[in-house]
Amino acid sequence: MNALLAVSRTIDRVTTLAGKSVAWLVLASVLVSAVNAVVRKVFDMSSNAWLELQWYLFGAVFMLAAAWTLKRNEHVRVDVISGYLPRRARTWIDFLGHLFVLLPFTGVMIKLLTPYVIRSFESGEYSPNAGGLILWPAKALLLAGFVLLFLQAISELCKKAAILFFGAPDEEIEEEGAHPTMEEVEDFESEAAYGDELGTRAGRAANGGTGS
Repeated sequence: MNALLAVSRTIDRVTTLAGKSVAWLVLASVLVSAVNAVVRKVFDMSSNAWLELQWYLFGAVFMLAAAWTLKRNEHVRVDVISGYLPRRARTWIDFLGHLFVLLPFTGVMIKLLTPYVIRSFESGEYSPNAGGLILWPAKALLLAGFVLLFLQAISELCKKAAILFFGAPDEEIEEEGAHPTMEEVEDFESEAAYGDELGTRAGRAANGGTGS
């Protein structure tokens, strides 16, 4: 178990570093987009290179932070059944999903993208747009993103295996961003509805007091 968790922690450090590093590119993307809009409207000028830089930056954030998001268990989920299941059953679902879906999918994408990126690099491929940017870095981002996802899938498998097969306490292993159960969601909705009702009553009482 310790060996599994050691592998997981090593991978987690890599994906966390990648995710936190590219998170700042969101701000850079917003600034580039704003400058492009101002220059286009005020000076009636535009640059394909700067326009393409926007989606370069966005693509970098999307691909390189995906593994970190998986580590934090914050990808969007549409739970119809699993939210009602016990925690151990949901751990089994995650384990099997990572093993038979995510790991093979990312492995296939890495295999397909590797020659694609190499050809682009060797040919010095550029954007077909006039004044556009070189393309191989953008394609390399795709490959890097799937490599990180592949590694994080291994990390998640190590964590789930430690919980399921070695009795490791999931509270110490699972990331803090874990999705709530349906019971927790329903409790939150009930509390929110009760809070809204209290707010409505308070508003009516205040209006009644003002009128008198």
